[in-house]
Amino acid sequence: MRMRSESLIKHPVDAVFAAYRDKMPDVAAFLPDIKEINVLDRREEGSIVRLHNEWVSGSEIPKVARSFVKPEHLRWDDFAAWHADTQHCEWRISTRVFTEAVRCAGSTRLIAEGEGTRVVLEGDLEIDVTKVPGIPKFMAKRIAPQAEKFIVNLITPNLEKTNEAIEQYLDSQA
Repeated sequence: MRMRSESLIKHPVDAVFAAYRDKMPDVAAFLPDIKEINVLDRREEGSIVRLHNEWVSGSEIPKVARSFVKPEHLRWDDFAAWHADTQHCEWRISTRVFTEAVRCAGSTRLIAEGEGTRVVLEGDLEIDVTKVPGIPKFMAKRIAPQAEKFIVNLITPNLEKTNEAIEQYLDSQA
């Protein structure tokens, strides 16, 4: 399922790019549902910086779900290639649960707009429910689109909150 988010951040594109690429561990403090963002790997290849960041949710696991939702399920891996020459990023998210069933990838473009930056995030989320234990194969085709729509509807506001957090972080640095 396609997902898209578009936001305007009231800071110059170079500052927004640098914050996204280099300061996400600091930006995490401005994200209420995120406990921390850890840089696990960073490689610079000319104008491209490749990152592997681990995002850790700060959400409390409801008591009723604690028997099957573990703290490690509330972490995910963000693999990104930030291109300084075009100020865009290609990214892929890897979950820590049902890793074979979930595919999420896309791009983030940063576009100078006046004194601000338009952030355009586009990506695709695919869930192969046949690879999720406990889901009958005959129901998979009906469940997959509903599950994807549900998750995209959860993710999209969080993408916009990330842009708000970038803006708050940059405001705090001014």
